[in-house]
Amino acid sequence: MANGSRPAAWEFFGAELKRRREDAGLTQVELGARVFVSGGYIGQFEQAIRKPQRDVAQRIDEALQTDGIFERLWRKLIKEQPYTEYFAHVVELEQLATEICEYAPMVVPGLLQTPEYARAVFLANNPFATDEYIEELVRGRMDRARILKGATRPVYWAVLHETCLRVPVGSPEVMARQLDRIVALVRERTVLVQVLPFAAGAHAQMGKLMKLMAFEDAPPTVYTEGVFSGTLLDDPAVVKRTQAHYDLLRATALSREDSLALIESAAEDYRRCEPTT
Repeated sequence: MANGSRPAAWEFFGAELKRRREDAGLTQVELGARVFVSGGYIGQFEQAIRKPQRDVAQRIDEALQTDGIFERLWRKLIKEQPYTEYFAHVVELEQLATEICEYAPMVVPGLLQTPEYARAVFLANNPFATDEYIEELVRGRMDRARILKGATRPVYWAVLHETCLRVPVGSPEVMARQLDRIVALVRERTVLVQVLPFAAGAHAQMGKLMKLMAFEDAPPTVYTEGVFSGTLLDDPAVVKRTQAHYDLLRATALSREDSLALIESAAEDYRRCEPTT
């Protein structure tokens, strides 16, 4: 599940794309020009490094006159992967990103979550789900978080509204452990986290989740999320404006040291709420 789907199946997609492209006498660059992506993207599709979005798969079918085979393959592979359709491509981009900047207005970002916190979030959203289904979701989220480990991890910067610290998700023990997890990652210098306190009042991006991703060989992308929907935006003007809003959030948030102190204080508050034995 670490790659968001069955790697062998996506390798078949890539191999079939390469075969059909070569049969049509097109280079990667030439096919890319016809489907409005770079030749490098076509090469990444063929190597199963990156998965195309549905509209790209449709344009490949049109360019290669393949009677919809790549859209049908896309639909089948996306259906069999553990993430919702609108979020699956985000997971792929996270694995390719060199820098990830997030603003979380209410819930601790998935990449920072503990299994217990993630389980409480999923149960709140799926009150009638089986234990097996919930555990599958938790495993998928923990697999995503592996990108923060290792020498090639992206630079990760999160701004958390104080609401993330104060809204109890699960038991007080779950919240204390979640905040301890964030503190540990910060102290290990794996991530950088700032807290936007209640006292900041009105601010840019009020109530709006936001994720900025930068890449070595592709333009930066913005991800925002609504009710059962998500949007990836790569228009340069939109990305620039979003980056400006994120800079405002960072400037308004507490310093790294004060943020860490507030997170540790909130964790202690939860520990005082834990039942004694």
